[in-house]
Amino acid sequence: MTRPNELRLLPWSGPGDKPCYLSTDDPDGYMSRLADSIEATQLGMASDLLEEVSEALDNQDTSLDEMRCLARELTGALRDVYRVATSRGQLWATSDSSQSAY
Repeated sequence: MTRPNELRLLPWSGPGDKPCYLSTDDPDGYMSRLADSIEATQLGMASDLLEEVSEALDNQDTSLDEMRCLARELTGALRDVYRVATSRGQLWATSDSSQSAY
C-alpha cells in the first residue's frame, strides 16, 4: 500500500470537501501538469486579491459589505494557498527522503 506522504495532495476537493490525492511515478504526466497549472492559477489569484484588499483597506470609502466580501474571498484564497503549501511540502519531504536513500 502507498504511504500518504508518497501521494500528491491535489489543488481541488472531492465530494464532501474531502481531499483528493494523486499517485503517480510521472511528475510530468497529464494530471501532475494539470495540478501544477491550477496551483499556479490559485497562487496568482491570491496575489491579485492581496493587492485588492490592500487598496480597500487604504480606502476610507470601502463599505462593510465590500470588506465582508473581500474577507470571504481571502478565506477561500488562503484555503487554496494552504493546500498548495501542504502539497508542495509533502512533495519536498518525499523527494528529500528519496534522495537521501542513495
